[in-house]
Amino acid sequence: MNGTMMNTPLVLPSLLERAGTFYGKVEVVSRLPDRSLHRYRYADFYRRAKQLAEALQKAGLRRGDRVATLMWNHYAHLEAYFGIPAAGGVLHTVNLRLHPDDIAFIMNHAEDRFLIIDDVLVPLYEQVKGRVNLERVFVVSLTDAPVSPEYEKYEDLLATATGDFHYPQLEENEAAGMCYTSGTTGRPKGVLYSHRAIVLHSLASAMADTLAISRRDTATPVVPMFHANAWGVPFAAVMVGAKLAFPGPHLDPVSLLDLFAEERVTFTAGVPTIWLGIVQTLEKEPERWKLQPMRMVVGGSAAPEGLIRAFDRFGLRIVHAWGMTETTPLATVSHIKPTLEGLSEDEQYALRAKQGVPVPLIEARIVGDAGEAPWDGQTMGELQVRGPWVASSYYRMPENDSFTPDGWFRTGDVATIDPEGYMKITDRTKDLIKSGGEWISSVDLENALMGHPAVAEAAVFAVPHPKWQERPLAAVVPKAGIQVTEEELRAYLEPKFAKWWLPDAIVFLEEIPRTSAGKFMKAKLREQFKNWNDERDPGSPHS
Repeated sequence: MNGTMMNTPLVLPSLLERAGTFYGKVEVVSRLPDRSLHRYRYADFYRRAKQLAEALQKAGLRRGDRVATLMWNHYAHLEAYFGIPAAGGVLHTVNLRLHPDDIAFIMNHAEDRFLIIDDVLVPLYEQVKGRVNLERVFVVSLTDAPVSPEYEKYEDLLATATGDFHYPQLEENEAAGMCYTSGTTGRPKGVLYSHRAIVLHSLASAMADTLAISRRDTATPVVPMFHANAWGVPFAAVMVGAKLAFPGPHLDPVSLLDLFAEERVTFTAGVPTIWLGIVQTLEKEPERWKLQPMRMVVGGSAAPEGLIRAFDRFGLRIVHAWGMTETTPLATVSHIKPTLEGLSEDEQYALRAKQGVPVPLIEARIVGDAGEAPWDGQTMGELQVRGPWVASSYYRMPENDSFTPDGWFRTGDVATIDPEGYMKITDRTKDLIKSGGEWISSVDLENALMGHPAVAEAAVFAVPHPKWQERPLAAVVPKAGIQVTEEELRAYLEPKFAKWWLPDAIVFLEEIPRTSAGKFMKAKLREQFKNWNDERDPGSPHS
């Protein structure tokens, strides 16, 4: 017997209409390339997003056509987030930090028809335009630079709209958005987000026990809007009517702190490397910025416990979350359960440094060689997840071993889950270090090293060893103006780990190579130091 509820499709135009109806006076602020601030209100955003939808239809957009964007975080990108799906198209956010070869591959694989691009990024597009087959290119003028006659102006596109626009009858399982993985293990893979997935993800992000995004917030997505939907923050913020303060291309610590202070930001989200730079800047000039109490979501890679403690001293709360492009991306969030508030301070910090408990509707398990692993907080296995906003396949890649026969997504992350359900990423499968038949977590060593007051960044990776198969090597970037020795860091690690876990050596670098998403590129480090142990005998760490 069926229920008697209305069968209303979960589609993005319902969120856009809500914003236009109830939150027209709420501000959207964007930092422009010249550092000036563009301001308008949700009423303007609502009108212009619908103009974009109508104009795209007039330009010949068909249901399911992909419209690519090459844009930073600002008001026009927000218009594209809603206007393209409202027209029946698919928003395809292209990662502008990728190599031009990857950008060309992605645009061709996605079969993009149109492109909306910032004027400051046109030189990037011109490196690939001869290799892609776009029909029309629309340039958003963020500066006074002239637009080449071979491109069209975004504002001229909007001007073709008459206001006589009616939403198509969208189905909730139609594609609304598209994003490609970073391609660290082969060619980038396309993930198609349905309207239903994004709406449900937005509702989950607004829950008090997850990210708690509400109409009382001023939200700044530091994570780029071309990266996994800016973790869904723009969609959720529009749904609840939160003020948005976009950083544009200015992601250095001073620019971000200025924006946080000027716009009284209460919620933000970004990768650990961003927050490491922020906290180091605050420690140098603690009185310069008057900040609101902020929830600072961290994801992309594990945040060191020392980083969480450091922000607490400034009244700023790090909220650890985890997800992937394939999970839209929010999958877990780490908050202390009320039943665990009696734990010691150190125990609570250890919990907050984990990636947390699955958000409602997301299921998680860890699987080892012997099958599903116990939730004992010790046994490691591959993390697998499933839920209504988790991908079940990749675009135009029907055969892929990332999905299990019983319907779970294989994340490629190695994790533990404790009896309370808190998940902790111990490594990527490709980054685990196998020494003498035993596994070593590079993430645990990195986070410990970054807890040392002299260390700005640390990456631990495997190097081949003739006897032990692999051994850990640590690359460390010291904080500016601070001296630290290998002996000091080894002494710092010794009480925390078994002897055989300790890195055979610590090398000091000026910087650690990163991916386009801000993660450490350990593959480059492994290649650079692959011959490290050829003529060395580090002794017997397993004794």
